[in-house]
Amino acid sequence: MTYRVLKLILSLLAYAFLRPRVTGLNNIPRRGPVILASNHLSFVDSLLIPIVAPRHVTFLAKAEYFTGTGLKGRVSRWFFTTLGHIPVQRDDPRAGQRSLEDALEVLNNGGAFGIYPEGTRSRDGKLHKGHTGVAWLALAGHAPIVPVAIKGTDKVQPVGARLPRIHRVTVEFGKPIEPVRQITSGKPAQARRELTDQVMESIHAMSGQQRAS
Repeated sequence: MTYRVLKLILSLLAYAFLRPRVTGLNNIPRRGPVILASNHLSFVDSLLIPIVAPRHVTFLAKAEYFTGTGLKGRVSRWFFTTLGHIPVQRDDPRAGQRSLEDALEVLNNGGAFGIYPEGTRSRDGKLHKGHTGVAWLALAGHAPIVPVAIKGTDKVQPVGARLPRIHRVTVEFGKPIEPVRQITSGKPAQARRELTDQVMESIHAMSGQQRAS
């Protein structure tokens, strides 16, 4: 109930100030495990996707959002906990593997998990090469990947800006990509690379971003 109230409040704010244009919602399965793989231009992305998606979408979030002190820390902890996001310790050498294990648990429970294959937000606005963790998750969790293209959030909160700005944004959900295991020459790593590249190509086609060299 608390999550639904928070999502309603965030939705009202988002539609009032960002006026998101959303397409392809019918491409998101209404039940069962699914991965939403998106480009990443701003902190706002991790709020926008759960707001417009018809399902509860879990993202990873910096552990600092859950460990702050004082009133600000308590509000941050309540906010991200209510959203259902998972804290990740970035300075932990095993953080990457732990993150995949946490994400896999979400999928095994039939949930929706949001991920940025690029690994971090693009500071130059270009679409960077995707990491193969998204493909590992899809294959291990038997979950389709819905590519997501976001436009305009870099104008809402440009790199270095402390406060968000009013700007219209666009969110497009593409056709699901089924994680069919096609191991070429018995090499799982190559299959993960090919699946990841397929996801990034779909994101590129929808976002129109320039590819990073």
